[in-house]
Amino acid sequence: MTPASYLPEHFLPVAIFLLIGVAMGIGLLFVGWLIRPRNPYPEKLMTYESGITPFMDAHQKFSIRYYIIAMLFLIFDIEAVFLYPWAVAFNKIGLYGLIEMVIFVIILLVGYFYAWKKGALEWE
Repeated sequence: MTPASYLPEHFLPVAIFLLIGVAMGIGLLFVGWLIRPRNPYPEKLMTYESGITPFMDAHQKFSIRYYIIAMLFLIFDIEAVFLYPWAVAFNKIGLYGLIEMVIFVIILLVGYFYAWKKGALEWE
């Protein structure tokens, strides 16, 4: 494809689809706002959590450990997803793919042991 043969009209269906999607989302929100009942009363405006009346402030502080462990879980989980396409295409990529995946897993293990040694996986 040369710059002279690039035609923006090929993207017209995509633009139309995006416009319809945005219009549908905004339209449905507007219709919901129009037809919903509006009768707030104190019990309805009260914070609701799992059917239990709240007994403390919802803005309590959590230890940073919860967030660190959650981020580490997501990072290693997302990186593990890269193993599936490799397993599917193993016959086609051969020894080169095997060496690359071994390097990838070694890098993952180094990161895991680093986090473990720093104490990021310990609950206190």
